[in-house]
Amino acid sequence: MSYEFFIAKRYLKAKRKTGFISLITYISIVGVAVGVAALIIVLSVMNGFEKEVRSRIIGFDAHLRVRTYHNQGMVNYQETMQKIERLDHVVGVCPYIYGKVMIKVGKNVDGMIVKGTDMERITRVSDLGRNLVYGSLKLDSVSVEGSEPTLPGILLGKNLADRLLAFDIGQKVTLISPSGVTNIFTLPSVKQFRLAGIFETGMFEYDDAFGYISIESAQKLMRMGNKVSGLEIRLDDLSHVNSVAQRINSMLGYPYYVLTWFDMHRNLFSWMQLEKWAMFIILSLIIVVAAFNIVSSLIMVVMEKTREIGILKSMGANSRSVMRIFMLEGLVVGGVGAICGSII
Repeated sequence: MSYEFFIAKRYLKAKRKTGFISLITYISIVGVAVGVAALIIVLSVMNGFEKEVRSRIIGFDAHLRVRTYHNQGMVNYQETMQKIERLDHVVGVCPYIYGKVMIKVGKNVDGMIVKGTDMERITRVSDLGRNLVYGSLKLDSVSVEGSEPTLPGILLGKNLADRLLAFDIGQKVTLISPSGVTNIFTLPSVKQFRLAGIFETGMFEYDDAFGYISIESAQKLMRMGNKVSGLEIRLDDLSHVNSVAQRINSMLGYPYYVLTWFDMHRNLFSWMQLEKWAMFIILSLIIVVAAFNIVSSLIMVVMEKTREIGILKSMGANSRSVMRIFMLEGLVVGGVGAICGSII
């Protein structure tokens, strides 16, 4: 143990002539503790919130999405799927079709985003199966008792279903798509479905506006022939997203491109990251204020210990050693405050 640290420790334990200095020291410790505790708590809450939002979004969307430029659509998507499935870290690939449609249930009409997907593969790339409130993922055909015809099934988000008063399995739902309408003489595509189930992701944007139909029904509704909008991909580890995306881009080339989960929700997560930094800076100011209190208390201690400093210098201590004594005292005060804040 150096003599500087020994003397600094003695100064901390010794009774002060001026009790006000000791009070400032204790206030400094409390200030550092409160600042550190607030910083840890807020950042932990922010990180937990970001993790929860990310898990919910990724549970609905895939880790990667392969699309085509100018929305050309993918024709030989089965072959492309096989290539991607052979890559390391890929655990699931599923084709999808996105489209905006009008939905009619009874007398209730609303707009929505319909997603056509392969229901046998969808559970490999999303948590739709776990988010299903009731009903079934079998969308090929849904029948009801009586003479009603068998129709393809549709899954609706809970909020959307509540707004449309769609509650009963087998209830008739009509979708109207403007896809392919180029002039006043072309009629929009109209197709009837039956409610097969209701899902709830916990994200209002999804539960309020999304629905699922089979990939075959979506191709007919959107007049896409044998094309799909793209492919959704899930990996075994989210940390490999960028490397796998680069490999797919280099393997497929133009006209395909890959979007990661962060690219698809860049604005949201960039805002959350910015908010986290803002909170970090604001809460760090509390620690800075406490640090100024430590400095002010050290200045008062130096003024009080003028005689002792003179004795140390007469015994051979240089100015750097004397300064180190009070620096160590300040570090101990700050360290105790930081440890207390971490424990809190």
